Amino acid sequence: MAKILLEMKNITKEFPGVKALDNVNLQVEEGEIHALVGENGAGKSTLMNVLSGIYPFGSYSGDIIYDSKECKFNEIKDSEALGIVIIHQELALIPYMTIAENMFLGNERGSRFKINWNETGTLARQYLDTVGLKESTQTLIKDIGVGKQQLVEIAKALSKHARLLILDEPTSSLNETDSKALLDLLLKLKKEQNLTSIIISHKLNEVSYVADKITVIRDGSTIETLTKGVDDFSESRIIKGMVGRELSDRFPKRKPHIGEVMMEVKNWNVYHPLYSERKIVDNVNFYVKKGEVLGISGLMGAGRTELAMSIFGKSYGENISGQLFINGKEVHLNSVQEAIKHKLAYVTEDRKGNGLILSNPIKINTTLANLDAVSTRTVIDKDKEYKVAVDYKEKLKTKCPTVEQNVGNLSGGNQQKVLLAKWMFADPDILILDEPTRGIDVGAKYEIYCIINQLVAEGKSVIMISSELPEILGMCDRIYVMNEGKMVGELDGKDATQEKIMTYILQSSGKREVS
Repeated sequence: MAKILLEMKNITKEFPGVKALDNVNLQVEEGEIHALVGENGAGKSTLMNVLSGIYPFGSYSGDIIYDSKECKFNEIKDSEALGIVIIHQELALIPYMTIAENMFLGNERGSRFKINWNETGTLARQYLDTVGLKESTQTLIKDIGVGKQQLVEIAKALSKHARLLILDEPTSSLNETDSKALLDLLLKLKKEQNLTSIIISHKLNEVSYVADKITVIRDGSTIETLTKGVDDFSESRIIKGMVGRELSDRFPKRKPHIGEVMMEVKNWNVYHPLYSERKIVDNVNFYVKKGEVLGISGLMGAGRTELAMSIFGKSYGENISGQLFINGKEVHLNSVQEAIKHKLAYVTEDRKGNGLILSNPIKINTTLANLDAVSTRTVIDKDKEYKVAVDYKEKLKTKCPTVEQNVGNLSGGNQQKVLLAKWMFADPDILILDEPTRGIDVGAKYEIYCIINQLVAEGKSVIMISSELPEILGMCDRIYVMNEGKMVGELDGKDATQEKIMTYILQSSGKREVS
């Protein structure tokens, strides 16, 4: 029988007005990959923050037994000293420092007063080779993609002599190829170094692929632990444990009522804001109709986000050219304010960085894009602001004790609902949703899909950018495929398949264009 490396017993953690964890129990064997799954707000990340010392001993009740010893961590360095290393969903890397500098930041090689750069570089190279990253140790973090940054984080963890690696949504920002490579790396490290991993993920197909065991947490309590080869590891079985019921259809049904063209983009070109010779969006043409959910599919780096942001008041890019028509009339949107005035909204993929003010309450975030509607002579009416926030809380079923709660204290799915509320309150006719369900669970995804269906039923147009092909296929009436800055394919939703989308991407190589 394998050795129990970690046991968490009766862990209870409370925040003001919320019991985040209620007598949670978890056992992890040495050398296994153990997945934690559950809806947003179930308590997965909170449990791992307790384990890693982010929430110190005394702020929770219960026991942590690691390597047969009771542990009382007061800070993250205490857990790291024993080989417990956590990698958060938002990567903790500094863009303008090198890979080697990032890997040993806070864990410098050398004496107290002098860093040994030769040792730093040699060790960095050793750990980068272990994770299969061929980049120079002197490359700046800003110059590598998210997939490679994730590998740097794992190499950094290994440099701390990790025995137990905790990964919180490690593939949420990765494409399918990079996600598969990362999961295969975890399997390789398990086999070759007996590395134990705990992975939190909403991508249930990945969980089934990589995990030896799956523990389901719901509403702050442990529901069950499933074992590969013994229990049913199917997505439907995992979902049933997560939401407490069968979820027979992942995408709500909708009968489309599609009208005239609402917005059209012609010969749209966008150049990189820093490297003026680099064309990011190349002569793109597309349109969206009233009452339509239009999908834009493509790999990371295809230019989808840059296209959306450049349309939304030129909030990305330089030397932007082309024509934009709304309701048949050409418009020139040179600022976000002008875009909002013309009933256009953009829901960013980066809800924490660019979409919401995490340190502010829900009520303030909800009304940010339309302050005039809750103001009298430029003075905000606090009663109106509160009422609007409560209305949207109820309409979108946002889980929170009060709209006075700071957005930063909400789960990812509920933060996404606040972000949607913010733009819905601006009353747009056209909504561009960039990765609207990234990093949120299947239950919250379903609720957001229902909101999208409701919006188009009201006659609004929705443009959905998503890296998840099942989502694009399940929700969209029509789909454009984008690759290397160009539109390379167009498909009717009824005829679209993953294979057809990937064929357009693989065959295009920037050479084909669909107008």
